[in-house]
Amino acid sequence: MTAVAEIQPTAKRTEKVELAIGGMTCAACAARVQKVLGKAPGVTAAGVNFATARATVQFNPAATGVDQLAAAVQDAGYEATPAALVKNEEAEKAREFQSLRRDFWLASILTLPVLLMAMSHGTIPWLRGPWVNAAQMLLVTPVVIWCGRRFFLGAWAGAKHLTADMNTLIAVGTAAAYLYSVAATLRPAWFVANPAHGAMADVYFEAAGVIIALVLLGRMMEAGARGRTGEAIRRLMGLQARVARVVRHGAEQDVPVEEVGVGDLVIVRPGEKIAVDGEVVEGQSAVEESMLTGESAPVEKGPGDGVFGATVNGVGLLKVRATRVGSETALAQIVKLVQEAQGSKAPIARLADVVSGIFVPVVMAIALITFVAWLLVGGGASAALVAAVSVLIIACPCALGLATPTAVMVGTGRGAQLGVLIKGGEALERLEKVGTLIFDKTGTLTRGKPSVTAIDAESPFTDATLLQLAASVEAGSEHPLGGAIIAQARERGLELLPASDFLAHPGRGVEARVQGRRVLAGNAALLAEISQIKESDASIRVAVDGRYAGSISIADPVKPTAAIALRQLISMNLRVAMLTGDRRAVAQSVARELGINEVMAEVLPSQKAAEVARFKATAPPKSLVAMVGDGINDAPALAAADLGIAMGTGTDVAIAAADVTLIGGDLQGIVTALRLGHATMATIRQNLFWAFLYNLLGIPIAAGLLYPLTHWQLSPMIASAAMSLSSVSVVGNSLRLRRFR
Repeated sequence: MTAVAEIQPTAKRTEKVELAIGGMTCAACAARVQKVLGKAPGVTAAGVNFATARATVQFNPAATGVDQLAAAVQDAGYEATPAALVKNEEAEKAREFQSLRRDFWLASILTLPVLLMAMSHGTIPWLRGPWVNAAQMLLVTPVVIWCGRRFFLGAWAGAKHLTADMNTLIAVGTAAAYLYSVAATLRPAWFVANPAHGAMADVYFEAAGVIIALVLLGRMMEAGARGRTGEAIRRLMGLQARVARVVRHGAEQDVPVEEVGVGDLVIVRPGEKIAVDGEVVEGQSAVEESMLTGESAPVEKGPGDGVFGATVNGVGLLKVRATRVGSETALAQIVKLVQEAQGSKAPIARLADVVSGIFVPVVMAIALITFVAWLLVGGGASAALVAAVSVLIIACPCALGLATPTAVMVGTGRGAQLGVLIKGGEALERLEKVGTLIFDKTGTLTRGKPSVTAIDAESPFTDATLLQLAASVEAGSEHPLGGAIIAQARERGLELLPASDFLAHPGRGVEARVQGRRVLAGNAALLAEISQIKESDASIRVAVDGRYAGSISIADPVKPTAAIALRQLISMNLRVAMLTGDRRAVAQSVARELGINEVMAEVLPSQKAAEVARFKATAPPKSLVAMVGDGINDAPALAAADLGIAMGTGTDVAIAAADVTLIGGDLQGIVTALRLGHATMATIRQNLFWAFLYNLLGIPIAAGLLYPLTHWQLSPMIASAAMSLSSVSVVGNSLRLRRFR
């Protein structure tokens, strides 16, 4: 490898490189790569993240280099490429998924008739005859050799380093069933007690085919989940404006946003995205910034105010002086935060992989001891071989491999039926361990859209008259607060009256003539010259012909189910907090209404992930922190949390960065998700218990433990049936989750 990676010098004359690792199929693989890198000369620290397929290595460049580190990984049976040189990672992930899907369907199609032949046991006339075993062998051979190749290659890579994982378990089990069956097909006389012309021996091709097909299904599901890890990043990048209108040489011209430099004057027309971070030098408008700041209403902007790239301009024309471009913009910094937070997530601990490291060598040793013991006691080579193969077949990890994916499949499917999308087994495991829930405010606890909450009219006006006059004036404005007033008037069936002489006061309010009266609607600053102003916290104050007429309160109301959901969560002994970029007074008001005691307000997007990290640092051991949000500004915090929960009514970016999505935006879905996580993990533990117990009891029986007492020996056929029965019990236990309420 001649490529040079981008490295980062540190104060101790060490360098850091990130490697993209290919070929990892389980957490044990990540542990093996980390062990190999950690032992390389000059390496001071190494970490491997299975979820992101990344290795971060800190090393002394005088002792080793990137090429040597990559070579060490490749020698261990995996692929390694400097992450800075990976150009089309998403395409690689897609190809991996397609390869697994193709092999799964090929294995399923070829194994199905074999399973039919094996399960018929000769009861179907047209499935009887000496050709049946040969047909099974022809069908299953490509399944084992081609579809199962990745398992054998993985097992071989582990064997070279004296380690074992799930690949080893699968390879040993399928190879035992397949090779025994091939021998029994080609030389049936070796395996039949009273050989006669045309006698057929028992074969177990279906066991090899079914194991490979089922494990491929699980791997395919995992690959699909891993392929979505970069989705949040892609959607964030898609928010950026592609073109900016800049003033150069006295003329406006459209240029790619990459060509905008600090100091350039950028023209932003109404409704356009702002291309870069900058400062307004001319113009007045309201800018939609909720995606970055969490502010529930558009923010008024004028000369001297700062604006952010990817936010949306309102109805005014703005001239903006660029102050931050490219990787320095607020959006780019959010992208970086999401990348770092996703990369820092530890992969789920796979119990089966951990146990297999001990289990596989032990099973192989037991099989060898069984073979030798039967020879020593005079059982003969045939009986010894049958016993040894029975041990390997009954130890085959079919039930063990099904224990987790079946429960995850049923649990996530049931969650979807209940309006909760859960991204796989890792999210389910983390749901069970959540001890702290941090909520965003706008769009999560609240509707995310301003609406009229109260009308306080002064005599002689009624509430309806005041609302009708204000809505008639606001009809000439496109401000969201005015839109809330108009929506309330229409909801009450009030007709909007004709308005003339409309005049907008940017950032303060509007005025117009309605039925011969001068109506003004705006904030306190706009009405300052009117002596009869009434002190109020209302959003909009109304004056008619120079006299104060009343106020209309506008707020972002709390969702109807929020209070119920919060009470349920608090009753579950969960720590509940609010984290928002909105004003402190607004946040405190919402918190009081919902019974939330911990409130962090006016928090910038770049600070949200740090606040989540603070909660994680102070959480009790084994207690995880979940973040609930819906906006782009929540994406870094969602990714930084142990578990991210997104509202389905929110942005695509938040949903992509989260582990759990509430389809309808109902907060009671969080209660459902937490309970489902507990139920699914309990089912997985039950499945693993029975799978392990089956092996612990089945292996000694297969080895012949009962023979001295009963003179009965467990045949590979019975071992195969027992293995199938254990798988059925595991699947049946998982299917109970379909009744979850």
